[in-house]
Amino acid sequence: MLWPRPDDPALRVAERGELRNTSVVKKVEPDTRTRNQVARAILEGGPATAADLALRLSITPAGIRRHLDALLEEGILTSREPYQSAASLESRGRGRPAKVFLMTDLGRETFEHSYDDLALSALKFIANQNSENSVKAFADQRALDIENRGRALVESALGITEKGAALAHFLTDEGFAATVTDSPMGLQLCQNHCPVAHVAAQFPELCESETQALSRLVGTHVQRLATIAHGDGVCTTFIPKLSHNPSQKSSENLSSEKIEIGAHA
Repeated sequence: MLWPRPDDPALRVAERGELRNTSVVKKVEPDTRTRNQVARAILEGGPATAADLALRLSITPAGIRRHLDALLEEGILTSREPYQSAASLESRGRGRPAKVFLMTDLGRETFEHSYDDLALSALKFIANQNSENSVKAFADQRALDIENRGRALVESALGITEKGAALAHFLTDEGFAATVTDSPMGLQLCQNHCPVAHVAAQFPELCESETQALSRLVGTHVQRLATIAHGDGVCTTFIPKLSHNPSQKSSENLSSEKIEIGAHA
């Protein structure tokens, strides 16, 4: 087993220390160290295929498969079929697509958490003694603290693309292992780790307030598409790109927007 090892408590501590990037006294086995690197690569980079991981970590295909099988057996990782659009299926032709490997809740528990049991107990106490508004006030204050810490870095960036990159950098420093991808329509911000996922699963106010803080930081409305707290692989937020001069939209674009709004009304 990777961890824990009941028959060797010292090694269990060493292995957990290696995973958390802290110094340990006892030497960790090379296989364990590499396996930890594979797990952390998925935690910080999000779901990935075996081929992607082998290339990223310079490990042979046979070696990466061995580590992935061990992590699957331990319950640290799980696998699923990747999303396939009609176009990608046609271009790929026959054959099964490569599986995508992603972190489980058990795997995340092995990494750093900022709150967990103490915070969950405290919020339950607040909710029981006062009201749901008190929990919302706490969530808003936490989000405001995050916003205040990231404001200088994000607001100094010029343009929505640069702000998205700065936001991802800031969130990574905050323990969210964030990445951002650019597209013509907007940015997709992925938080591959959530330090408060277990707490947010019972108190979604944390996610809602955090989303509002992200919106204020980039200066535009954002849409939260997925969250780890709700069982998704990563927290995903869409940040749209704004028109440089919204007042000069064509009548055709305005009509399209009206149709779009009507379709969702």
